[in-house]
Amino acid sequence: MEIDIILRTTIPLSLLIGLGFLSKKAGFLRHGDERVLSAYIYYFALPALFIVDLSGIRFAEDNIKFIAAGILPIIIILTVFIMLYFIIRFSRNTLYLLILSTVFGSFVFFGIPFVVFAFPAEGELLATLSSSTISMLGVTISITTLELYKMGEAPIVKGLKATLLKLSRNPLILSILTGLSLSLANVRIPDFISIPLHMLGSTTVTVAVFMLGAFLHGRKYANLFGAFKLSLTRIIILPLLATFVASILDLPKIQTAVLVIMHGVPLAVSMMVLSERYGFQEDTIASLILIESLGAGIYLNIWLLILGLI
Repeated sequence: MEIDIILRTTIPLSLLIGLGFLSKKAGFLRHGDERVLSAYIYYFALPALFIVDLSGIRFAEDNIKFIAAGILPIIIILTVFIMLYFIIRFSRNTLYLLILSTVFGSFVFFGIPFVVFAFPAEGELLATLSSSTISMLGVTISITTLELYKMGEAPIVKGLKATLLKLSRNPLILSILTGLSLSLANVRIPDFISIPLHMLGSTTVTVAVFMLGAFLHGRKYANLFGAFKLSLTRIIILPLLATFVASILDLPKIQTAVLVIMHGVPLAVSMMVLSERYGFQEDTIASLILIESLGAGIYLNIWLLILGLI
């Protein structure tokens, strides 16, 4: 058993999350200060990371298969939820909760750090490529779902228009599209631009995990058992789907591991902010993030053990 991977992932993540949590508890950070860190990552560090890393990727057949394998599990489970909605006829709010508790993982705040800690040599590029493409899909579905919830019984077209407007201003999506466009056009970013972008992007991992700990402090957590049941989609079902798809596409073991990690990471911290903004199941979403964040170091390493990488 390669215990080194377990130590490299669980200890740094636990320390950084713990420091973030304690900084809030001790009063070094006041209520709301974590949003400054979130804004820094959201508007500066992460877009810089996406642009500089994605622009250097060349889209050979292997990378295209890797991207397809990343988005297929989300499409499959979304299709299953919609089919169940029409067959079982549960409430529309239940459908929204199932979707929002599943499709938008913490690909950046947890996924990239975990992959980088687990596979230092080749993890960052694979993590960036997978997190960016899966994030585009997850963000689009999540914002669309929340807009539909906000609209209530209003025409769906109206909600979709609002969604498109929000997506067109989303810095993550804009930076992903910029990086992919530069890559496809085979444009090299000059050093005097790429170096500061690298410097900004390199802060993403540390700040993101620290911020997660700060976000977890001072929240109201309720319906923990219900949240645990919902969390099984990200703990078991999505990683299982990712393994199945990767097997069909015959991906290398390292790519399979990265996809399993990305689909098993906790629900995105951004969902906590969005749920508060839209008034949607705030306590349940917070409980989901708490349960998955505390357990991720264990269950993600169990998945690596199943895949034979530990």
